[in-house]
Amino acid sequence: MEALIQAVGLTKNFGDIVAVDGIDFVVAEGESFGFLGPNGAGKTSTMKMIGATSPISGGSLSVLGLDPTEDGPTLRSRLGVVPQENNLDEELSVHDNLMMYGRYFDMSRAEIRDRIDELLEFVQLTEKRDAKIQALSGGMKRRVVIARGLIHDPDLFILDEPTTGLDPQARHVLWDRLYRLKQQGVTLIITTHYMDEAEQLCDRLVVMDKGRIVAEGSPSSLIDEYAPGEVVELRFPVGVLETLSGQIEDLAPRTELLADRALIYTQDAESTISAVTSNGLEPETVLARRSTLEDVFLRLTGRSLVE
Repeated sequence: MEALIQAVGLTKNFGDIVAVDGIDFVVAEGESFGFLGPNGAGKTSTMKMIGATSPISGGSLSVLGLDPTEDGPTLRSRLGVVPQENNLDEELSVHDNLMMYGRYFDMSRAEIRDRIDELLEFVQLTEKRDAKIQALSGGMKRRVVIARGLIHDPDLFILDEPTTGLDPQARHVLWDRLYRLKQQGVTLIITTHYMDEAEQLCDRLVVMDKGRIVAEGSPSSLIDEYAPGEVVELRFPVGVLETLSGQIEDLAPRTELLADRALIYTQDAESTISAVTSNGLEPETVLARRSTLEDVFLRLTGRSLVE
């Protein structure tokens, strides 16, 4: 498949601070590609370079066959962008926000009106066409931002932390809309620190930490490689976990002690839970679950994605 984005040694510096440290990646046409990592990992800086809104400091970057430094205006006209913040005009209606944005791309009013009808149906907001933005819920505003980013039928759709701050129901509605875009062959670039979001939406992703790529692959392949099996989570009263040094680590070859819980990585959750009881440990809660991308990140960096 054709590579829509190719980065080699891509670097971004802010003075003495290295935000993106010589990363390589390729995004294919029609792919849903994710950047996973905690705040400060370099995800947003990478997105701004791809979006031609921040110059690269080193390496090379090609987006849609264009150089973001030399062809910034042309490139931006072919991108759809969903920023972290809902930067809509709160005093205008949904329709007027979309109409105004479409005019930035020299679309005719008739063309924009047709596109608005199509997109409001897609994001399930047809009945909110004339409502002011300030009257909408957070999830509805986010869907308006997605519709706005698609108004000019972009060749590449970039979403920076698309569901941050939304409740679970709103997140799942948004996931459904993005999954439909993916089925339509739209190339998506998604940054997130939600591991379940990355698992749901990304065909392939890179895990970033401190400006570097520390792993790359499909969500399932990363879990199989770095966190196979099951996880037993033990929660103890405040202050108790610190007194159990050695007792938990002896339960399995790999354990992680976090601020609020202990994670035990095992091939047999049931026998591990029995061993917890046999060792005289008395956690407040015990949870057995499958491994996730957060466990991958803990393995690679030693810290939680949500830190």
